[in-house]
Order: sequence, then C-alpha cells, then structure tokens
Amino acid sequence: MGRLATHVYTEPAQIHHLETLVGELPANGHVVLLLNDGSSYDGIVCARPSVQMFRDRDENEGVNGVVRLERPDVPDWRCYVWLGDIHRVEHLDSTLGSET
Repeated sequence: MGRLATHVYTEPAQIHHLETLVGELPANGHVVLLLNDGSSYDGIVCARPSVQMFRDRDENEGVNGVVRLERPDVPDWRCYVWLGDIHRVEHLDSTLGSET
C-alpha cells in the first residue's frame, strides 16, 4: 500500500482514537465496522492493523491506518477500511484481546 491517505491525523485526541480502534481489532476477530458516513462493513479482521505515517493530497504528514476484512462465506470478498473512517466497532465474537 502506498503512503498516500485521503485523511491524515495529527491532533493527540485523534491519534488516541485511532490507537484505541487498533486495540479493538484483533486478528481473526469478527466485527462490524460502523463508519462515520453511516455505512457499515461486516467481516473478519485479517491482521491487527497499525497506526502508520501517511501524507494527504496536500503533502501534509500525519497518521492513519488500514484494516483489511474478509468473509469466509464469500471467498473473493475483501475490504480495506481507513481507521479514520471508523466511528465504532461492534464485536460479533469473543476474540477481543486474544490474538492467534
């Protein structure tokens, strides 16, 4: 993945929110991601995401991250979601805190 993001975050509260989301997205966890725009995605977290440095279109540097979801019942389906677009995470299983 490139180092260009639609949005980057620099404020401590924003960065803390992204880091909190990372803690809620364990590998193999079944989650529903509720996005800021009202849409949602349901899937299995492929690997715990991380907060990384990116640049936006205006070359501003900040942080964001990407989580990849897959669905075992739909083998060719995969989705990449920016952490900054996530409003809330709902857990559909009990894998929180128990990565394998």
